[in-house]
Amino acid sequence: MDESILLTIKKLLGLDADYTSFDTDVIVDINAVLGVLNQLGVGNATRIKDSSTTWNDFLSDHNVDLDEVITYVFLRVQMIFDPPTSSLVSEAKKEMINELGWRLNVKVDPESGSSSDAKVGLKDEMQAYARQVVTETLTSLTGD
Repeated sequence: MDESILLTIKKLLGLDADYTSFDTDVIVDINAVLGVLNQLGVGNATRIKDSSTTWNDFLSDHNVDLDEVITYVFLRVQMIFDPPTSSLVSEAKKEMINELGWRLNVKVDPESGSSSDAKVGLKDEMQAYARQVVTETLTSLTGD
């Protein structure tokens, strides 16, 4: 968790750590997403200014899955910074963002969620939907 928030998200976006031309844009987007997570009850009221802020700074007192937080931040930043051109991919990512937001919120506030059976059902539905979107996208791209 001592990894830099900015450098993690830049790497996932496909930006080299040394390439700083888009740092201001990415930092603004990251801060917006960290604010959303904080409103969901996840993380501290942390704002990044550069690559010195770590995931531990944001999550120091919270018992949540770091991978889920990173995925949530990445997907939301990507939708702002470099949105997909395909509406199918866009919808799939929005669904994943919504599910991850719900899951993270339930981890910090278990009363806000529903039964564990419903959570498993939602996960299965999301995986099926993601497979369908990928299949449809590949079909439309290849013309099969």
